[in-house]
Amino acid sequence: MKHSNTLLAALLMLSGIAFAAETGTALKNDTLRKEPYADAKAMGTLKRNDKVQILAKKGAWLQIKAGKSTGWVRLLSVKRGTSGSSNEAAGVLGLASGRSGTGQVVSTTGVRGLNEEELKSAKFNEEEMKHLEANTVSEADGKKFAADGGLKARKLDYLPQPQPSTGSAQ
Repeated sequence: MKHSNTLLAALLMLSGIAFAAETGTALKNDTLRKEPYADAKAMGTLKRNDKVQILAKKGAWLQIKAGKSTGWVRLLSVKRGTSGSSNEAAGVLGLASGRSGTGQVVSTTGVRGLNEEELKSAKFNEEEMKHLEANTVSEADGKKFAADGGLKARKLDYLPQPQPSTGSAQ
């Protein structure tokens, strides 16, 4: 990671490219929040197709400037784009962001919206696990639900089959 940052800085200096913060476009109407939380105070509104300047990212939130308003919106409310006006700048920034190529598609593995520090500080939450387990259904109920929805059962050979219990305790 350190080498790729150094390489990016060198490429930018060599090509004489100066760029501002990343830009983007609002994908939908949304509320600008004072802080990156769903229950934070509303600071304004974001309209679909508004052009925005992305100032910061925190978890699943982006701090943006839209017109004269600044605030936080959910990450998925903004289509991110580069601010470079030349093809050279777009190419360099595309390499840096992993969005190179004609489709501008990024393939990632991991948990979107959480940084390394947040993942390291995560703690087991027994109450949430109990809540999740309370939503489980029996195999029979699952099959009935699928059948009611018009889904057909099929065998998945790549999943291990549960072993029948022998009934003896050791």
